[in-house]
Amino acid sequence: MHGSYAPVRTVAPAQTPVTLAEAKAHCRVDHSDEDSLITSLIGAAVAELDGWAGSLGRCLVTQTWAQDFDGFPLRLRLPLPAATIVSVTYVDTDGSAQTLAEDRYELRRDALGSFVEPAFSYSWPAVRAQSASVTVTFTAGASAADVPASIKTAILLRVADLYQNREAVGAELKPSPTIRALLAPFTAAGL
Repeated sequence: MHGSYAPVRTVAPAQTPVTLAEAKAHCRVDHSDEDSLITSLIGAAVAELDGWAGSLGRCLVTQTWAQDFDGFPLRLRLPLPAATIVSVTYVDTDGSAQTLAEDRYELRRDALGSFVEPAFSYSWPAVRAQSASVTVTFTAGASAADVPASIKTAILLRVADLYQNREAVGAELKPSPTIRALLAPFTAAGL
């Protein structure tokens, strides 16, 4: 069986790549009346880039994801560049949930991204023939301090654009050429 499942974020990032104070300074806002609005604009700008649905095809700040598979193929290809593997769980042939010991698998990377494969001299265990019988839980992203400056700058430019044009009705806000240039080295093709 080969199912194709969307990954699920199980733990959101604890912080955003840019702070409210940074966004307010960039937008030249020196009062707290619009803190909630600016915070939501930061969230919107980050959501355009971050995670499985984001345009960068990667996680910006550390978060946890789960990816299901129908059994164990040779490699468990992950949908995002992974930092660590939290666990590999599976349903054994008797229908019981099991967690694979950490020494039985390895996180690897190649030109296509991250994947999990059996450690040397180990093979995958037998699983029950059912949908989503294997789940890899992994972390992706880095600390907010380690997000590249050009990505932070692109987020700040997008927040300012959304802030200044919040009354635009029916107008499509497209990222500027500057934002595209700042993000170009970090798109999926540029990883």
